[in-house]
Amino acid sequence: MSEMLSLTRAAKLIGATRAELQKHIQRGEMVAYDGMISVESLLACYPDAQLEDNAESRRIAQIKERAFGKRVFERAMPDAEVLAARLTELSKTLAYSEKQVEHFTLLLGRLWDKLSAMQSGSGEQSRLALDELKTWITREVEVAMEPGFINPLAIKDTVLHIITAQVTVLPSKHDFLVEGHDTLLEAAMRSGIPLNYGCSGGNCGLCKARVVSGEVKKTRQHDFVISDAEKNQGYVLLCSNTAVSDVVIEAPVANSVQDIPFQQIIAHVKAMGHISDDMLLLHLQTPRTQRLRFLAGQSVMLRVGESFSADLPIASCPCDDRNVLFHIHRQHGNLFSDYIFEHLKTNDAVEIEGPHGEFILHEKSERPYYFFAFDSGFAPVKSLIEHALSLGVETLHLHWVGSSQQNIYLPNIAHAWDDALDNFHYEEHVAGFDLRTVAGKREEVLLKLLAAINAADSNLLQGDIYIAGPEDAVNVAEQYFLGQGLPKTRVAVTSVK
Repeated sequence: MSEMLSLTRAAKLIGATRAELQKHIQRGEMVAYDGMISVESLLACYPDAQLEDNAESRRIAQIKERAFGKRVFERAMPDAEVLAARLTELSKTLAYSEKQVEHFTLLLGRLWDKLSAMQSGSGEQSRLALDELKTWITREVEVAMEPGFINPLAIKDTVLHIITAQVTVLPSKHDFLVEGHDTLLEAAMRSGIPLNYGCSGGNCGLCKARVVSGEVKKTRQHDFVISDAEKNQGYVLLCSNTAVSDVVIEAPVANSVQDIPFQQIIAHVKAMGHISDDMLLLHLQTPRTQRLRFLAGQSVMLRVGESFSADLPIASCPCDDRNVLFHIHRQHGNLFSDYIFEHLKTNDAVEIEGPHGEFILHEKSERPYYFFAFDSGFAPVKSLIEHALSLGVETLHLHWVGSSQQNIYLPNIAHAWDDALDNFHYEEHVAGFDLRTVAGKREEVLLKLLAAINAADSNLLQGDIYIAGPEDAVNVAEQYFLGQGLPKTRVAVTSVK
C-alpha cells in the first residue's frame, strides 16, 4: 500500500467522511501534505483499521472483509477492458516489487560472501565483530521477511484500485472516484463537482478537458470532432470517456452562478403525486442530450399549457441533472397552479428556463451548516442538503418551521436523514399561524421561536445560516440573525411563494 493517500481514497478505505478527516488534520492529529495524508497518521487516528494479531481480532477482520467484499460485488463493475487494464497495471507493480526482492536477495548474498572473505583474513577481534554483524543481519532479515498480520487497509486499497480510479481536477484540486461504468463526467456529478458540460451526449464539446496524466478509455462514441492537435495535447470529452488508471485532468469547475449558462429545455412529466392535499410533487425528465445544468438551491421558470408560468425552486440535487423535482403548492385561482393540479398529466411537455438565483452552498466554508425552512421553503433547502451530502459534508442542522403541522409536508425525508447520518440534526417547529403574513404579535412569536432555537444550540451562531420560505418569515429570520452579529455573507436567504 502506498505511503500517502488522498483524502477521498483514505475516507473510502476506513468508511469515514472527508470532513471528518479534515477535522483531524486541523487539530494536528493527522499529517497532511498537499491534500495527501500519510498511512501512519491515518492508522494513528483509526487504530481499529490495523487489528492486533489474535484470534478475536482475526475473526472481526474476516467479518469486515466479507462485508467489504459484498459491497464491492453489489456495485456495477467496470467493463472487461477497463478491468483488465487495471489488473495489468497492478501486475506490473507486483512484478516490479518481485524484481526488487530478487535484486535484494542477490545483493544480500554478495554482502554475505564479502563478509566471509573479510573474516578469513582478519584478526580475532575483527572476526568476533564480523560474527556479531552477521548475526545481527540474519536476525534483521528474518524479521523483515516475516509477513506478520496483513493490515485490512492494504487489501481494501488493492481492491479499490481494481474497481475504482481516482481523478484529480486541476487547477481546483477537486478529486473524485470513478466507479463501475460511469464516465468521468457522470462520476464527477455524483460527487457534487460541477464540471463544465452541455449536452452530456458527445455533441456540444463543452465537457472537453485535457488529460494531464493517467490513462482514459473511450466508452461512448461522440459526434463532436476533436482536432488532431488537441488529441496530441491529451484533450478528450469527459462525457464519453472513463478512467482506466488514476487520472489528473485539467478542466474548469463552476464556482459561482455566473459560470452556469441560461438554458431553455423542453422536459416531460415523468411522474406526479400528491404529497398532501395542497402540495404536489412534480418529477420532470429532460432529454438525454439536453440536461439541466444548475447549482443546488437555484430556481427556474416553468411554462405549461397556454404559457401559464411560475418561478419555482428546484427540489433535487444537481448530481442527477436529468431528473428534476419540484414541490407545487396549490393556490386556488392561480392559473399555473390550477393547470398543474387539474390538467397536467404524465408525458406532457413542460418548458424549463433558467436557472437563476444565488441561494447556493458556500462549499469552501469549514463552518457547520444550519438550514431554516419555512413551509415550502423546504424545496430549495432539500436541494442544498442533498448536494452537501454528495460532497461528504459532515455536520448539518435542519429546522423546519411550519405554519401548521400539515405544512411540514415531507417529514419522512428529514427523519430518514436524521436516522441514517450521525451528524445530521433535525427539528420540527409549528408556528401556529400563516407564515406568509408575519407582523405584530406574529413577528414577536416567531422571534421568540428563533431565540429559543439559538439558546438551545451554543454552536448555531458559529455556523452558516440558510433561510428559505415565504418572504415575511424569511425577512424576520434574516434580521434576527443579522441582529445577533452575523455578517450578511453568512446568512443566505431566498423567498418561496
